[in-house]
Parts: sequence; structure tokens; C-alpha cells
Amino acid sequence: MTILHPRPQFVRENWESLDGAWGFAFDDAQVGVKERWYDGLPEQTPIQVPFTYETKASGIHDESHHATVWYEKEVTLMTDKHVLLHFEGADYATTVWVNGKVVGEHYGCYTAFSFNIADYMVEGKNRITVRVQDSVDTAQPRGKQRWIKDNFGCWYVQTTGIWKSVWLEYVSPIHIDYVKMTPDVDNRKIDLELETNAWHDGLIAEATITFDGELIEKVSAFVKDGVATMQASVLAKGNPWSMKLWNTETPNLYDIHFSLIEENTEIDHVTSYFGMRKIAIEGDKILLNNEELYQRLILDQGYWQDSDLTPPSVSALELDIDKILEMGYNGVRKHQKVEDNRFLYLCDKKGVLVWSEVGSTYSFSDKAVANFTSEWLEIVKQNYNHPSIITWVPFNESWGVSDIHSNKKQQQFTEGIYYLTKAFDGMRPVITNDGWDHTISDIITLHDYEEIGECFTKRYTDREKLLSNAFQHNRFRHPFAKNYVDKGQPVIISEFGGIAFQSESGWGYGNQVKDEASFIERFDKITGAIQALDYISGFCYTQVSDVQQEINGLLTINRKDKVDLSAIRAINERRKN
Repeated sequence: MTILHPRPQFVRENWESLDGAWGFAFDDAQVGVKERWYDGLPEQTPIQVPFTYETKASGIHDESHHATVWYEKEVTLMTDKHVLLHFEGADYATTVWVNGKVVGEHYGCYTAFSFNIADYMVEGKNRITVRVQDSVDTAQPRGKQRWIKDNFGCWYVQTTGIWKSVWLEYVSPIHIDYVKMTPDVDNRKIDLELETNAWHDGLIAEATITFDGELIEKVSAFVKDGVATMQASVLAKGNPWSMKLWNTETPNLYDIHFSLIEENTEIDHVTSYFGMRKIAIEGDKILLNNEELYQRLILDQGYWQDSDLTPPSVSALELDIDKILEMGYNGVRKHQKVEDNRFLYLCDKKGVLVWSEVGSTYSFSDKAVANFTSEWLEIVKQNYNHPSIITWVPFNESWGVSDIHSNKKQQQFTEGIYYLTKAFDGMRPVITNDGWDHTISDIITLHDYEEIGECFTKRYTDREKLLSNAFQHNRFRHPFAKNYVDKGQPVIISEFGGIAFQSESGWGYGNQVKDEASFIERFDKITGAIQALDYISGFCYTQVSDVQQEINGLLTINRKDKVDLSAIRAINERRKN
């Protein structure tokens, strides 16, 4: 399996990247459809996909807002196969034409989508045209993208249009569309559900599991109504001690090959992998594979100097993960973003825990509820199989539900998302509103940028008092929304720190420090205060790297160390469980 594949957990051999040079045009006058730009853009500027026009890496570097943009690329296609046209991410409303004919639309920023273009292509050269509309509407999930002219607070330059990889995949007319893999650690089995793109009689699905090249199990099932379900043992030769668990120390991955068989002939083949990992909650403890887990997380917003939300390369993703591990963290809270699949693959491979979020909306309305719910469920489905993801975090700091403390409709919205998530994924914990004003939540998470360790200790020593809602842990915020109470869940300090060096511009949390010694001293005291609290199940430090005007990273935006990372590691690893 090559890491260069856009989806390392769902690999077919015959694929082609469309990243690189495309034609590009702004459509500020909104005339593109009327003037049939899908038959050919009248004027084109070169752009480097998948970088958005706002970035230097795109070759354009215009940070002003343009609500509608167009792309065009000519490709040569083989017509003896069906062709899937994949977009890993485009913000926000995307329409795609092939040779002047509409092939489909998609709404969202953070999720992948695909179109079967077999009925629209011709032998030889074909023209792919893409229009993306991206407003400043706060009812659409937008995360850390600004919705006014300039950056403000911790909101940054917007991301418009294609911002993740585009690629082609050659498939048979009937093919595997999706697989869902659910590990059952206690019974040493893996539950498998395979979906095909169409209902078709006479199909058999096969799954072959190997570990380090050794055959573990091969199972098969008939495909009925487009679905096949299977269960397989993960024990080598029936040895009850041979199961290889996935954890942060030994992130073992099983390889699995899916085949679709028709009349004794394989018509489709997909290579994937899975990890045998169990995440559970017992009382106020979080368990990984039935052992207590202490989480040492760091917040990661995934921005780069010249490419904003788009990783400049796979090696840049790997560098971030290696730096996170070097600093003594065992996980990452991927904040207000759904990262490239290759990042999740690397976390799976290297044993890095992941909290998965989505970009927030910033208003509450029927439209916002519909937009958010649709995109969130796509995220959960698309990223379900990654063993590194151990927690779902749909809401952050009441963004998009600003009146949740007392507004029943907003409370019910978060409850609805909680239960919808649980309906698809009964394994992972769900944190409904990270930071404060929790409704139904499997973990109680608190944000606190206190800069004095002794104040942390005083504030958090008495758990009952802290979570009583008579207490405001973060100046003006309560742990729970009105009519919700502590039920003994685990507690994590999921944002703290944010220390920044003195600077004439940019900001961090609390008073800025003057030198590295002052930085390490404060980091040591506030981290140590949290580590000393027995009932706290972990922490998440803000943050990996600087992001535009927010200069509170342990690394610069170009990933240069600001402090001695070995000192950070020594402090973080004082408590491991």
C-alpha cells in the first residue's frame, strides 16, 4: 500500500491524481452558468490544485473573498472501464460538469465526494469543469474561516473551492462502494459490512485478513440488496493469545483484502487495513483495550504558512505527527477541521490518538441544523474505520449553539447529534459541546487558560464543587447547560496553556512570556497542576504550531521549535496513567 494514495484505507491499484495545474476563473458577476462556462472558461488563470486561490501555493495568492470560482482541466480517459471522479474536499457548494454535462453536486466543506462519470466521458480527451460557491454565511460549517473582511480573534483567512486532492479511479460497473469494519476485542473478531454501488444478483463478497503476510482468516458472504455482512476471527491458527492489539505503544494493523466475485471471477478488489482497538468508559475512567488510558493531547488546527488548510505535502503531515510524538504527547485534537486521509493513516500507523471534529457553524437556524447534521454524519461514516480516532467532538465552545445554556431547542439539537452519532457508531465516546455547557456527553471536557499552577490546583481539587454548576470554571462558563448534571463521567481539561512569547503583533492566552525559561516554567506549573489531579483523565494543550495571528504554538507556523522539545516531553510524560 502506498502512502501517496489519497485514501490509504480504501485502495485500488488503478487510479490517477488530478492534482496540479488547472484553469481557474473568478465569477464575481455570477454569469458563468448563463454564459455556459462549463463548455469552456472564457478566460483562465493557472492554479495549482488542491491549493485555494487565497494561498501562495496556488500561484494566485488573493486573500479577498470571491463567492464563486470555476476550475477546468482536460484529461485523457480510458472508456473500457467506469471512472469515478473523486474530490477529497471542496468548500462549499460544488457542481461538476464533464464535457458540458452536469454529473452531480455536493454541499459541504470537510467531506469527500465522488461521481461516476462513465455516461459522460468519451474516448480520449475530456473536459472536467467545476464551479464552487462559498458564501460568508454563518449557517454553513466553516470552522476557523473568517466571515468578515479581515482576520479577527482566532479566525483566519477563508478557504474557497477545492482544497483537497482530486483524483480518478477506474472501476468495474458493479463495484465495492463502502466497507465498515468494527473490531470486537473481547471476542477476538472483526465485524465486516460491505456495500456495493448497485443491487445485483449473484455476487459474493470475500474478505481475506493477513498480519505480516501470514494468512489469518478468509470469509465470504452473498451480497443481498447491495450489502454483505461477515464476521472473521483475528486469531492466527486459532491461537487464543495471537490477537495483535492496536494501542499507542504497539499500533498493530491487520491487512484486509476485499473481493467482489461474480460467476467465479473477481470483478473488484480493494485493499484496506484495520486495528483491533477497544475504547470504553467505566465510571470516571476511559479505557483503551480494557486498560486505563491517560490522554496527553495537543490541539492541532492544521494550517501552513503558504497553503493554509491544505497540507503542502504528505511529508509535512508526517513531520507534524513526529513532532507531536517527540514532545511526549500520545494524541491530537484535530481542531475545527477534518484532516487529509493520509494524516489519519499516519496516526493509525504510528499509534497517535485522534479526537475528530468538524468546522462549526456560527448561527442557529433550521438551515444551520440541516447543513451541520448532513455534513457531520458524512464525516462519521467516512472516518469510522480509523483505529486512531477514539472520540467524536461535534460541537466546540457553544459555537453555533450560543444560547445552549438555557435554550431547549439548542440543547435538543446537541442531543440529537449525540444519538445520531451513537446510532452509527456505538463504540466511541461523543463529546457534545467541548469546553463548557455540556448536555448529554460521555466525557466532561473543560477549557481553562489559567496561567498560574496554584490557581489550577485550587480551582479543580474539589470535583463535586467544580461540576456543581454553582461554579464558573472559566470566568463566565458553567460545566453543564441548564437542567444537566454530572453523572460521574470522566473529566478532561481539553484546552489549556496557549502560552505566547512577547510580540508586537499576534496573541496567545494570558500574559506573554519574555524568554524560553519563563515559557518552560509556566508550562511546567500548569501541566503539573493538572497531572496531580487524580480524577482528571487527561489534558489537551493549545497548540502544536502558530496559526497566522495566533502565535501560541510550541512550533512556529513553519514548524521550527520555539523551545527545547525534550523539556516539554519530560514534563508531559511525568504522568502516563
